[in-house]
Amino acid sequence: MSLGKLWLLFSRGFLVLFLQFSLSEYQNVQHSCLLEREYSPMFYKDGDLVIGALLSMFDYPFGSQNLLQFTFPPLPPTMESRKMLKYYQHFLAFQFAVDEINKDTFLLPNITLGYHLLNNFHDSNIAVESSLIWLSGRGRTIPNYSCDRQKKSVAVIGGISGPLSLSFANILGLYKVPQIIYGPFDPLLDDKVELPHVYQVASRDSTLPLAMIKLMLHFGWTWVGLILSDDMRAEIFFRDVKEEMIKNNVCVAIKEIISQDWLKLSGESTTLSKILLSSSNVIFIYGDTNSLQKLFPAMDYFPLYEKLLVTTSSWDFTVHSDKGISNFHGTIIFSHTKTEVPGFTDFLKAMNPIKNPEDIFLKTFWELAFSCTLSEGRPEEITLSSCLKDNSLNDVEPIFLDMIMSDLSSNVYNAVYAVARALHEILHTQSKETVFGEIPALSWKLHHLLKCINPGNTSDETCGERTKMAAETYDILNFRYFPDFINTLVKVGEVTPEGFSIDEEYIDWPEDFSQTPTSICSVSCGPGFRKTARKNEPICCFDCIPCPYGEISNRTDSRECLKCPEDQYPSRERDQCLPKTVTFLAYEDPLGMTLACAALCFSILTALVLGVFVKHRDTPIVKANNRSLSYMLLVSLTLCFLCSFLFIGRPTTATCLLRQTTFVVVFTVAIASILAKTITVVLAFRATKPGSRLRRWLGSTASFSLIFMCTLIQMCLCGIWLGTCPPFLDTDVHSEPDHIIIECNEGSIIAFYCVLGYVGLLALGSFMVAFLARNLPDTFNEAKFLTFSMLVFCSVWISFLPTYQSTKGKSVVAVEVFSILASGAGVLSCIFAPKCYVILWRPERNTGYHHALEKTYSSSSIEI
Repeated sequence: MSLGKLWLLFSRGFLVLFLQFSLSEYQNVQHSCLLEREYSPMFYKDGDLVIGALLSMFDYPFGSQNLLQFTFPPLPPTMESRKMLKYYQHFLAFQFAVDEINKDTFLLPNITLGYHLLNNFHDSNIAVESSLIWLSGRGRTIPNYSCDRQKKSVAVIGGISGPLSLSFANILGLYKVPQIIYGPFDPLLDDKVELPHVYQVASRDSTLPLAMIKLMLHFGWTWVGLILSDDMRAEIFFRDVKEEMIKNNVCVAIKEIISQDWLKLSGESTTLSKILLSSSNVIFIYGDTNSLQKLFPAMDYFPLYEKLLVTTSSWDFTVHSDKGISNFHGTIIFSHTKTEVPGFTDFLKAMNPIKNPEDIFLKTFWELAFSCTLSEGRPEEITLSSCLKDNSLNDVEPIFLDMIMSDLSSNVYNAVYAVARALHEILHTQSKETVFGEIPALSWKLHHLLKCINPGNTSDETCGERTKMAAETYDILNFRYFPDFINTLVKVGEVTPEGFSIDEEYIDWPEDFSQTPTSICSVSCGPGFRKTARKNEPICCFDCIPCPYGEISNRTDSRECLKCPEDQYPSRERDQCLPKTVTFLAYEDPLGMTLACAALCFSILTALVLGVFVKHRDTPIVKANNRSLSYMLLVSLTLCFLCSFLFIGRPTTATCLLRQTTFVVVFTVAIASILAKTITVVLAFRATKPGSRLRRWLGSTASFSLIFMCTLIQMCLCGIWLGTCPPFLDTDVHSEPDHIIIECNEGSIIAFYCVLGYVGLLALGSFMVAFLARNLPDTFNEAKFLTFSMLVFCSVWISFLPTYQSTKGKSVVAVEVFSILASGAGVLSCIFAPKCYVILWRPERNTGYHHALEKTYSSSSIEI
């Protein structure tokens, strides 16, 4: 064996003998622990079983060289030292729960719970040292060494935030100590592989995004800003709330992340400036007090004017006792619905440092809250009055202590009871002697029972009904600030699985808003308009375009316009469909009444002309114009005027069949009469030569034969029309937007234009024959009158065709009636007006015609 190996064995043996000697000497000491130091930043209450509490109070320690010596500042309390003083309620809730359990004769009978309270501020370094203190007992922090010989500690409750919890979870996890986190639920601590001994009592806030969306939709906030902490909780929240926002057409106007280095990077001015310049008037803030601790002082220097803040109770901005808290007046807060804990307020009122002098936390809080001193012998330069004996926690300003248990205090309270119930279940199955004989094993046995502490834990099937998720409900609170640092929270609504309710009249909005604030990118499109998305912009930013003709939108922010049914039409605002009115060319209409009166007047006038001709039938001018043809023409013209009444009034099946056929047949007779009259005039002058064969065509038989043949052809055409595709009663819902027009459908439009074209063909023939006879002697100027009458007739009906095609609705009937009246009136005026003038007002000229005719046709006895 070498010399080196011998030296190594000797050294190890010496070290073992030295440690054994040291331990034997230590066990002979009469004191509990020789390593106990003069100053201990803790409060210990002995019991059969002890629960550790690593809680947080104050924002940060007031020194950096030796953190522990500043745990309770020896100097007088200042305003700076009061930050987060409100968290002392967590300590009180812990003590209250332990006292209740010790008084309960059923939960832990014949067993007293004790506690070991430590303040780790919000600093990870102090949290690590607090965990070592708890492991080492009430003395110096020596790893793997404990001054607590009885080993009474069973579990630890602590961790107001995820990062703070991780700092001591790694150390306590080495000893399999159950650690119950009372801060907001953090997904980082839910990893049972890396952190198998960490349990969270807070709920998961899984329905919080939906609750916030309900608030947005209630007030119509579709353009909101988001301020998020830089952690996984905020990432999950943003993912969930973003999904719900997309479903409900809500958009993120601005999103800002508050990291731990936010102030170092001079991000406060940039971030808050962006928020102030944002068009969103409502800002949602998500995070806890620890992750957003940099935001409050920044908002103290850069207040978010004209912005409404919406946050959760996890971010308790009231723990900062600065004047900037007034900027939060009107803030909306979502808080888990909690039941009031009976006896907690009375417990707070009974707390007094004079009765509990060993409670150094109560002593420190008392001096800071009342700005007084409980200790004698302070330096002379310190001038603080002594604390009054009749002071009570009930007299503390709400900015420092709330008499109602907060969310985090409720988590602490529930965590203590969770440990007690787990101990009860173990003691219920095992004897007290067995349990107290193996305290470390008892601590490890708690893991099986504590894994079901969070109702959201569904990863372990052994939890059974204990893991059943309770329906999350939220109270909607309104923060109100009053002078002298007085503030309160008023419940204005709630969100439950059954629905959402809020009383707007109880809400105090920020002073910048005189009424309920709005937060939208674009003004809502009212009824009658539709939304059109802007290019490269969120869906909440859009333009409003009026609905096109014939369409409506009857709700706000409609994406599409709807067409009205055929029997309805859109209102002027295009926000509803109105029933169409049934209409036709009625006698009551001004147009219908005018046309009916005109038709009646022309019919009477034509009848009067016929009467004049009959009365003066033996005069030369009447005889010279072929009395029979004149009578037939006047009768047909009268019928033409009267057939206009078939077009006016409510159409029926009978009128639809008769109106066009009657009109074309009567007009055919009239035009055929004019044609016969014109041919007779021409032949009369051609047959003046003796022995002319044309004389036989000048008689009445030939003229009537011509009229009969022309009319027969027209009647055949009408018969074909009626036999193949006759007119029928129809409704027109498209010509006029607000009317349903009852009309006659012509059936075959080709047949209609054929019969109409046949009348035009006869008129054109009459015009050409009359035009050829225009140079007849002035003593007989019938040819010129016929020419002008046919010129008027053709002009009217040529104009009728394009007008008829371009006109819709009941105006189509009016156009046709007008054409009938105009063409008939033109024929009547051009042919018979000059003759009536001579007969009635120039009778001497009637005689002159007689002498001229006798001289011209002395050898003929034919009536022209």
